[in-house]
Amino acid sequence: MQYQTILVVDDEKDIVELISYNLEKEKFTVFKAYDGEASLRIINQQKPDLLILDLMLPKMSGFDVCKSIRNNPQFCRLPIIMLTAKSEESDKVIGLEIGADDYLTKPFSIKELVARVRALLRRLHEDNKPLLKEKFSSGRLEIDYTSYEVKVDGKKAALSPTELKLLFFFSRHPGRVYTRNQILDQVWDDDTFVTPRTVDVHIKRLRSQIEKDANNPQYIITIRGIGYKFTEGKQDSLKL
Repeated sequence: MQYQTILVVDDEKDIVELISYNLEKEKFTVFKAYDGEASLRIINQQKPDLLILDLMLPKMSGFDVCKSIRNNPQFCRLPIIMLTAKSEESDKVIGLEIGADDYLTKPFSIKELVARVRALLRRLHEDNKPLLKEKFSSGRLEIDYTSYEVKVDGKKAALSPTELKLLFFFSRHPGRVYTRNQILDQVWDDDTFVTPRTVDVHIKRLRSQIEKDANNPQYIITIRGIGYKFTEGKQDSLKL
């Protein structure tokens, strides 16, 4: 998520500076606008990844800015967080109905705002991912991603949830080498504390389930000094 761009729009400069400072600490690039018309100009020029938009703006209200964005095919998917002093339920409903993705009222928690920014950008990233294939089959290994079923030599393998997540991740990224820390970031939840050596333990268990010889693996290969990579088991045919 680093180095993505965010436009902050509010007529209160202190609020713009507060938000900008905290987003820049998180490695976002921030653009600033203090009225509705300026915000549309910056959107056209800079094409930000996300918009934080106040409702009560000079020259053009936040409602009108939001409607203009949603009516423009080029920017209609731009994530919008509405940030305003208005707390009435009707204002929230109107903001969401005209296309805002999220809504925060002043005074607000800056940590919550940053968390919502990250969540929206993450959701957009997931939505933009190409459709993943539903099945994998190579050699003695078969994976059905929709039914969460793994078969080895035609027999169902009893994998733990973590082993299943590991196998799904590896098999969807064949040939690429991943460090232990990268694997941790991709497979384990953010609120779960594990060490890089935990990866080794789970890979050892996974190999015992899917490899013909866990000491001579054909699918999950150790790259000494770096980490692991997944191959499609083609080594099975290379026999001396």
